[in-house]
Amino acid sequence: MASIPIPPLNPKDPFLSKLASAASISPNLIQPNKNDDTPPFLDLFDTPKLMATPAQVERAVSYNEHRPRKPPPDLPSLLLHGRIVYIGMPLVPAVTELVIAELMYLQWMDPKQPIYIYINSTGTTRDDGETVGMESEGFAIYDAMMQLKNEIQTVAVGAAIGHACLLLAAGRKGRRYMMPHAKAMIQQPRVPSSGQMPASDVIIRANEVINNRDTLVKLIARHTGNSIETISQVMRRPFYMDSIKAKEFGVIDKILWRGQEKIMAEAASPDEWDKMAGVRVADGI
Repeated sequence: MASIPIPPLNPKDPFLSKLASAASISPNLIQPNKNDDTPPFLDLFDTPKLMATPAQVERAVSYNEHRPRKPPPDLPSLLLHGRIVYIGMPLVPAVTELVIAELMYLQWMDPKQPIYIYINSTGTTRDDGETVGMESEGFAIYDAMMQLKNEIQTVAVGAAIGHACLLLAAGRKGRRYMMPHAKAMIQQPRVPSSGQMPASDVIIRANEVINNRDTLVKLIARHTGNSIETISQVMRRPFYMDSIKAKEFGVIDKILWRGQEKIMAEAASPDEWDKMAGVRVADGI
């Protein structure tokens, strides 16, 4: 099958002139964040500009459209270039391997610049509670975070459940963030399916799960500022937290909600709302 001939580029093409002009005045949007209170790549751009170079476009014969000659780089590489590690899956061995490798690479590149970990993970379980990874996967990422020389900033987007909640709380104090509609949850580790395992082996596995639970309780208590007794009590059943409750519990330090401080400062208290609405509190019986 004969290939479709591609006409050569015309240096005097007015489209290329406009494209070169736009590229020359376009700022580089991939820059270190100037606001220390906000992780990178969360700012909104009011006036986005075209980003392209004439050397990367060609004209197609069929529809006279311009398309890149080379495929764009993969998104994980772009995020890594911005010192962002994204955990968007349950903590299975493949995820643990990639996350730890990225953390070590970023420390090797620059041990002084902060690392941003974005978390949307159900931990070592799925949404339905089924175990998909060993508890050691979460502990491995946690230990890697603690060993790094870099400052670690964590951001919860979507969900941070189980060991993922521990990773969220393990960020640097004052630099742990959460999206307004994200959720966090801590729960006891679950015993993996035993199948046809002998009874003695089931007991050994159960004891290991209990040891992992005790370790998880101690670590969450350390990073949230709560007592071990408090964490043990709330972890008897799945303990869900929205962004406000997670901040009160000590899992995060700030909610990434644009204008939230102003809105909350202007909001009336419940007593004031009752007073304005003419609601009287009934006397105790």
